[in-house]
Amino acid sequence: MTDDRRSPDVVGNGLVSLSRREFVSTVGAAATVASAVSLPSVILADEKKPQQPESLVKKLYGSLSETQRKQICFDWNHVDDERGLLRSRVANNWQITDKDKYNVASAFYTKDQQEMIEAIFYGLYNADWKKQILKQLKDDAGGYGKQQTIAIFGQPDTGKFEFVMTGRHLTVRCDGDSADHVAFGGPIFYGHAAQEFDEAPDHPGNVYWHQAMKANALYKMLDGKQRKVALVEAAPEESAVDFQGKQGGFDGIRISELSRDQKEHAQGVLKTLLEPYRDSDRVEAMKLLDKQGGLDNCHLAFYQSDDIGDDGVWDIWRLEGPSFVWHFRGAPHVHVWVNVADDDSVELNA
Repeated sequence: MTDDRRSPDVVGNGLVSLSRREFVSTVGAAATVASAVSLPSVILADEKKPQQPESLVKKLYGSLSETQRKQICFDWNHVDDERGLLRSRVANNWQITDKDKYNVASAFYTKDQQEMIEAIFYGLYNADWKKQILKQLKDDAGGYGKQQTIAIFGQPDTGKFEFVMTGRHLTVRCDGDSADHVAFGGPIFYGHAAQEFDEAPDHPGNVYWHQAMKANALYKMLDGKQRKVALVEAAPEESAVDFQGKQGGFDGIRISELSRDQKEHAQGVLKTLLEPYRDSDRVEAMKLLDKQGGLDNCHLAFYQSDDIGDDGVWDIWRLEGPSFVWHFRGAPHVHVWVNVADDDSVELNA
């Protein structure tokens, strides 16, 4: 079990296909997500509609001085001496660059650059989730702009690139499909400690706990034999979200073995997990999952270990397929590790 107090850097396809079409049908104009977010005027394009994060990364990169680029811009395959391939790094509480010098709201950036960075960040989320994101940032880091840093990898103006923002309970990416085979630009992390580090069994105020409740509702739908398969005694290390491939030994019950109504609920769990993110990332994640056999080819596991309050509402659970891992650790508070691709050869740096 990792503890972010102690270490700042620890660690039938049919249903799925229908769901993916459903996701696609919800994608309206390209600016759907950003349009509902209050953005500063500098972000508005000539068409007077918010620009997408990828376009803003290119604009941000073009506005950086040489001094700024030396501090926050890196080669695509830059390897940090201690943290490895930096653009693919993920952790529960870390800074990709020096937060004391290069905080996203610091004077290191001009006002226009600060506004672009903020718009890139919020543009990566479902606009309906802005309130929840703001609460998480306030509870965990004092608010947006207090403890977040960024880095840009590659050449946004001429080639493949990746934008990464990090902080406490935060690793989020934007890559414009530069990184092959992966969703969200690579592995991401989200979490929340709403009131205290050690949360109560019902996790009051936690903006992500409803995801666990949705999954636990599926557990309650299982019969006795199914529960014996789905419930596992000890959870794996939370950061162990590397891909096992088609021959993997997955914990829990295979989704294809569920009844129709149980499968439909499992689909609802997946939609709930994807809900905080912008439409394009949700659609891409579903597309990559389809390529590896869809949700039917995944397993769902619940873990007896660290059951807060011993109430049988499982705080730790995991949805996993050949190259799809969504690990939810709800004890002592919420940590969620996400790693999605269409190829299990993609290596993890966690």
